[in-house]
Amino acid sequence: MAARTKSKYHFALAIHGGAGTLPRAQMQPQREARYRTGLERALRAGYDVLHTGGSSIDAVTAAVVVLEDDPLFNAGRGAVLNEAGAHELDASIMDGATLRAGAVAAARRIRNPVLAARAVMEKSPHVMLAGAGADAFARKKGLELVTPDYFTTRQRLVSLELALLRKRGRLSSKATAAEKHGTVGAVALDSVGNLAAATSTGGFTNKMAGRVGDTSIIGAGTYANNETCAVSGTGDGEFFIRGVLGHNVSARMRYLHESVSAAARAALAEVAALGGLGGLIAVDRRGRIAMPFTTEGMYRGHVLGNGKVVVSIFR
Repeated sequence: MAARTKSKYHFALAIHGGAGTLPRAQMQPQREARYRTGLERALRAGYDVLHTGGSSIDAVTAAVVVLEDDPLFNAGRGAVLNEAGAHELDASIMDGATLRAGAVAAARRIRNPVLAARAVMEKSPHVMLAGAGADAFARKKGLELVTPDYFTTRQRLVSLELALLRKRGRLSSKATAAEKHGTVGAVALDSVGNLAAATSTGGFTNKMAGRVGDTSIIGAGTYANNETCAVSGTGDGEFFIRGVLGHNVSARMRYLHESVSAAARAALAEVAALGGLGGLIAVDRRGRIAMPFTTEGMYRGHVLGNGKVVVSIFR
C-alpha cells in the first residue's frame, strides 16, 4: 500500500463528537455555541497538523485529544459513568497505510485513551490492552494518569442518577440519545495519500461494569485502509460490532465499488435493520467525506485543504 504523491494542501479531516446529541428542543443557544466551539477547536488542531505536511495519524490523534479534554463530550474528561458509578474508557486508532492498529478497553486512569491506543499500536506487539493492564502499560510508557474523579462532571452524575431511577421503575421517561450514543472520533487523509482513523468513548450511561463496545474493536467502530477509506462510528455499539460497521463501509467500496457516501449509508442501514442507531464519519482516498446518521443529530465537522471549517449538529 504505497502512499501516492499529492500536492501539499490536498488533505481532508472530519470529526464527530457523538450521535448522542441533546434533542433540538433542549439545545439552548449558549450550549450549542459551546459544542460548536469544541468541535472547531478539534478541527483546528488536526488541520494544523495536516496543513504543515503532518501525517493523518498525527492529525486524528491531535483532534481526538482535544475532544477528550473537553468535558462536553463523552470521552476522557466528561466520560459517562457505568452502573457502579465508575468510568471505563475505550479508544482505538488505525493507520490505513500499514493496517496497524491499537486499542485500549475499560481503562480507568488514562487521561487521554487515544494516546494509549496509539502507544499500543506503536510500542507493543498487541492490538488491544484492557482494564488494569491498559493503565499499567500507559504508565510504563510515560502517559499521564489521573485519579478517576478527573473524568467526572455534574452532567454525568445527573445522567447516572436518572438512569438508576428508570431501572428501579421510579422514573418513566426514556433515556436520551446523549446518554446512549456518546463518542468522539476523527478520520483524515494527509497530503501524501495516507488515511487514518481514531475513536474514543466512555461508553453509555449505566452500562454494566466491564462492558466493551465497538469503539475499541478494529473493524467495528474504527477502521482505515488506504485502498478505500477511514471510518469512525458512534452509536449503539453492540449493533455496530455485529454489523462490523467500519470494515463493512470499506468492503462495500472495495468489492461493490460504491462511493464512500453510498457505502456509509448502506452500512448504517444494515445496522439499523439489526435495531441499532447512530452515525459515522468517513473519508476516502480522494478526500471525499461522508457523515450520515440515523439519530436526531450528530456533533460533526470537517475541514479541507482550503482551511474552511464546517461544523454541524442537527440535519
